[in-house]
Order: sequence, then structure tokens, then C-alpha cells
Amino acid sequence: MKRAGLHQRHYRLVDRQGQPHPVLDDLYDSLDAAWSEAMAWSQQQFGGAQEPGEIGVEVSTASGDWRTLRFPGS
Repeated sequence: MKRAGLHQRHYRLVDRQGQPHPVLDDLYDSLDAAWSEAMAWSQQQFGGAQEPGEIGVEVSTASGDWRTLRFPGS
């Protein structure tokens, strides 16, 4: 049961311009789920186990905005 005022957080992957990622444009239930998807896609596209440097992660806020948790290239 949800209490009033609690916000279900969602995560999304963004590109270098801070826009929803053109391929991985989806909502994820956790930061780990979002980043795992980014890692798997990056490995499939580019091979190896490198971090997906061109991808960032944002989290939804209670006000309906998005806050950056991980900037692309970091």
C-alpha cells in the first residue's frame, strides 16, 4: 500500500545532449537496472567491457522533473 506523498522513482538513460537515449529510451525501476541495460547495449555495440561513456542516467522527481545522477562521459 502506497502512502500519500510517496513517489515511485523511475530512471532513464540519456545521450550527451541530456535527451532520452535514441535507442535505450525506456523507464527503469532502479539505477542498477538502467545502468545494466546501458552496459549490455554498449558491450554489444562496441565490444569489450568498457563503461558506456556516451550515456547518462536521470531519475524522476516527485514534481515530475528529471534530475541527473550520472552525466554522460563521467
